Amino acid sequence: MAKATREAFGATLVDLAREGVDVVAVEADLSKSTTTATFADAFPERFFNVGIAEQNMIDVAAGLAVSGKVAFTGSFAVFATGRAYDQVRNTVCYSGLDVKLAPTHSGITVGPDGGSHQMIEDIALMRVLPGMRVLVPADYAAARAALRAAAMTPGPFYIRLGRTSFADVYGDDFEFEVGRAYVLREGTDVTLAACGIEVAEALKAAETLAAEGISAEVIDVASVKPLDVDTLVTSVAKTGRIVTCEEHSVLGGMGSAVSEVLSEVCPVPTRRIGVADVFGTSGEPAELVEHFGLSAEHIAAAARELTS
Repeated sequence: MAKATREAFGATLVDLAREGVDVVAVEADLSKSTTTATFADAFPERFFNVGIAEQNMIDVAAGLAVSGKVAFTGSFAVFATGRAYDQVRNTVCYSGLDVKLAPTHSGITVGPDGGSHQMIEDIALMRVLPGMRVLVPADYAAARAALRAAAMTPGPFYIRLGRTSFADVYGDDFEFEVGRAYVLREGTDVTLAACGIEVAEALKAAETLAAEGISAEVIDVASVKPLDVDTLVTSVAKTGRIVTCEEHSVLGGMGSAVSEVLSEVCPVPTRRIGVADVFGTSGEPAELVEHFGLSAEHIAAAARELTS
């Protein structure tokens, strides 16, 4: 049964602590929603709730990292990256501290909470910071693996987690490699490069396209920074065109990162699927995926346009 990526957070921290990793969690009064409450129940001495004070959350985590801990922070993506940006930039990244931001409730699939809570600019904000690694897992298994990889790799990380359950992509034995993109389906006519919940949508689109005689290669760009340039270049050199797909603004996100690199080393016709230059709106997650043009049907349509 599919689970939301946020459900991996607390459970993975518990596993890491039991394995001897010196992890701690700092939360901003949202532990039930982010699932860090699971970690708090198992290891109360390693859990710190600073209240509704996200800037303080980051600085407390930084202090714990300086003392030798592997410090994870929670909260919602809109608060953890927007409200606390100065602290993330000048305290965590400037000093290269071992702080892992893993906020939940990212993207438009936050749903009825609406545009004020639907963070669609976070990848852009985080990937521009020197030293910050940005991971966007596709499902629960990938989220567990991404959190584990971040814990085992020194330095700042941003792991983007979501509120809503979507289709599984990987099995429980999946291992996340920072800096690697995963070719999930080989093809010859068009590359579909996706991250997060859009990976499952891209796989659906590839099935639809296959029935029409269009061979789509699907790549999970789970590591937005560092980017797996070799895998992307190898793919587009074969297919000659690419569609990027993400639950994020089309400005500054994974699609921008891919386009920036390919424009320099292997320019090809490109279409970017994502949220246009607008804020989110209230609705059920599936409705919003359709409303903002992020569904498999929209991905397939973009691929048809490129291959026609």
